[in-house]
Amino acid sequence: MNDQNAVLPAAVGPAPLEYVALSVELDGSYGSNRASGNRPQIAATNDIDAIKAWLARFHDTKTTFDNYRKEAERLLLWSTLQLGKALSSLTHEDLLMYQVFLENPQPAVRWVMRDGRKFARAHPEWRPFAGPLSSSSRRQAFIILNTLFSWLVNAGYLAGNPLSLSRQRSKKSNRRVTRFLEDRLWSEVKQTIEQMPKETDRHREHYFRMRWLFSLMYICGLRISEIVENSMGSFLRRQDKDGDNQWWLEILGKGGVLRIVPATSELMVELARYRREKGLSAAPIPGEETPLLLPIGDRRRQLTRGGLHAIIKKVFEQTAARVRMKGEDFQADADRIMAASAHWLRHTAATDMANGNVDLLFVRDNLGHSSISTTDIYLHAVDDERHAATEKNHKVNW
Repeated sequence: MNDQNAVLPAAVGPAPLEYVALSVELDGSYGSNRASGNRPQIAATNDIDAIKAWLARFHDTKTTFDNYRKEAERLLLWSTLQLGKALSSLTHEDLLMYQVFLENPQPAVRWVMRDGRKFARAHPEWRPFAGPLSSSSRRQAFIILNTLFSWLVNAGYLAGNPLSLSRQRSKKSNRRVTRFLEDRLWSEVKQTIEQMPKETDRHREHYFRMRWLFSLMYICGLRISEIVENSMGSFLRRQDKDGDNQWWLEILGKGGVLRIVPATSELMVELARYRREKGLSAAPIPGEETPLLLPIGDRRRQLTRGGLHAIIKKVFEQTAARVRMKGEDFQADADRIMAASAHWLRHTAATDMANGNVDLLFVRDNLGHSSISTTDIYLHAVDDERHAATEKNHKVNW
């Protein structure tokens, strides 16, 4: 690019990040939000190099790298081409405008792939968007961008995070968790799933999907949003210090925090069974875009949060109805199961781990209650120990 790029006609499309060359007025060398008087922790002197320094942390995980590059690239191109501002000059108000832009990127000839096609990044008809972004995609985009801005502030490149003024929930005092299923109630839920019909192919698909969903939520302690917004390509395999293979699930979670969760052998067995029922290979493929949970039938689309909540709630309702039939002494148990929601499974997983033999530090990292570093080689031994402890002591036990 040159100085004229900020005023390109609508018919001309932007270039991917690796081909962008901005003028000094737009490259962030003198961005109004650049940090001053601090000692920077990165060598970058312009926005593109700063983005590349941030992206370098994710080179070993292709899916994460591609998603993070996509969102940073889109914002950089919009900022320089559409707004005529350096990314390091963006304000909170600018990002509110960008949020509206994502709902319908216009002019489409500049921003959107034509005819729904997907062109290679080096192709002249490449565009940053396939179309308008859904609300969940816009939310994920801003989670990633918040991670970018926060990192650039910590690196001493930016003075402040323009997204830090976004609406935030007020902090509440910690209270003892009461919304979880005690062991006897969790056993009743599993029994409901085990009693599902298995006579036809469709029955079997329902059954194995339910086993996989409840195993995923219980063993990994995932949030509903994390199941909806991550894919099977997020599974990764690596060797521990003894050379044995371990499976992990990399999750982009709340607040844009990336964590890895032990995928125990029990979980991988359930995944293999579920994938075979869907006509997929037993093991997930790196970079695979298949959602963690699929609709019944041949469709490969992602389920909505509401749809996933409804699936889980139906199991609780069926369990409550069956327990209620046991008699008057079981009415309180039935009422408690009936009140349960999807998030109760996460609390149940955390409660069972914390009261079992899984170290509390491992529980914290499994649940994503605080950030962990996946790049620090000194944490690998701790990760191996965490995996072994979760593998040994935390099971569904169908």
